[in-house]
Amino acid sequence: MRRPLWRLLWNDKREAAFDVALVLGMVLLGRVLLVLYPTDMPVELYDWAGGLWLSDVVMWALDVAMLARRRYPLVFMTLVAVLSVAQPLMIEFGPGALFYVNLQSDPWVPAQAPWAVYAAVVYTAGRAQKFYAWDLIGIVTLVSVRPWAAPSSDVVVAGVVWTLFPAVLGLYISARRRLVGALRERAERAEREQELLAEQARADERARLAAEMHDVVTHRVSLMVLQAGALGVMAKDPETRKAAEELRSNGCEALEELRELVGVLRRGSPEEDERDAPPTSVPDFTELIGQSEAVGVPVEYTVEGDPAEVSAAVGRTAHRVVQEALTNVHKHAFGSRVSVRLLHSDDRLRLVVRNTEPPDPVAPELADSGSGSGLLGLQQRVELVGGTFRAGPTDDGGFEVDVILPAYVPTGQAGNDDG
Repeated sequence: MRRPLWRLLWNDKREAAFDVALVLGMVLLGRVLLVLYPTDMPVELYDWAGGLWLSDVVMWALDVAMLARRRYPLVFMTLVAVLSVAQPLMIEFGPGALFYVNLQSDPWVPAQAPWAVYAAVVYTAGRAQKFYAWDLIGIVTLVSVRPWAAPSSDVVVAGVVWTLFPAVLGLYISARRRLVGALRERAERAEREQELLAEQARADERARLAAEMHDVVTHRVSLMVLQAGALGVMAKDPETRKAAEELRSNGCEALEELRELVGVLRRGSPEEDERDAPPTSVPDFTELIGQSEAVGVPVEYTVEGDPAEVSAAVGRTAHRVVQEALTNVHKHAFGSRVSVRLLHSDDRLRLVVRNTEPPDPVAPELADSGSGSGLLGLQQRVELVGGTFRAGPTDDGGFEVDVILPAYVPTGQAGNDDG
């Protein structure tokens, strides 16, 4: 993108507006003072150049140069210093004054000198540049008080106010800016430290939750799996053995999910070493869709993009998204048409489960069968692996669950002592 031209001289539009208004104000003020207070200097001082036209040209050039005082303070100060030295030399030894002087007590420096001094103090950076700037300020101050001409107190006061006062003001503004910058930096550092402390607290809480899940939930599920396996061995009825085997298989899957979830919870904990889980393919949703169609809910399943491998935690989360979304359709929109879209891209995985408006009212015994926190838990699980979750009604009266998951998320393993 092309940089605006005004950016060459100013940092923002407020600075630009102030400087332009300042220049216009000085031009108007000079014209008004010239009319209200005619010069009491000898007219012959200006006759050498054919009148005041040369003074006007010099003043206009300095007014335009003021617009660059923030970006090029030393250049502007050098120009003012050169003209300040030229003025007494031309009055004392030359044909006449270079620029307009209204009263005898006025400093023999340009009217833009205070702004040049202020800019040299405030906007100059670097030790050598500041040393050069103060040399120029000293020269302009010397010219303004004119010690070689036995100046009066009015000349000295006017010269000091014209040069040293802007310098002192510039020193104050510079010190104040440094103080404000230091306070701002301290506040930002404190805010960053608070964020780090909050992140550390969240990491500690994740580690605590992971430990509790590992110690309590995993232990209980392991006992259930063992008991189901024992039941399958001891049972003589084929149906009982089949049910026990399904129970054991589901328990093993639950254990695997718990291990992965514990690994995600422990991610970022300084006490645990992060080890990357091997990537896997996206789970096949055919079985979930077949179960829905078996109970009378038709599902349209489409896959877009080139399938790629994802981390185990992401694949399991995707499976849970489809499972929970179809379960909600069974309970709250039975008989509606459902579509499941799986979209692959290079670094992410998107799932969109959408259902139309149900043809019949929802059965109360189905709608009230859950705890009401399924979508909330699903959202938390999606965000836990770094994904985004959106769920809400559609314009046609249906409902949509839209989830975007990263293709890969590192998980720390829960450990090998799962017993």
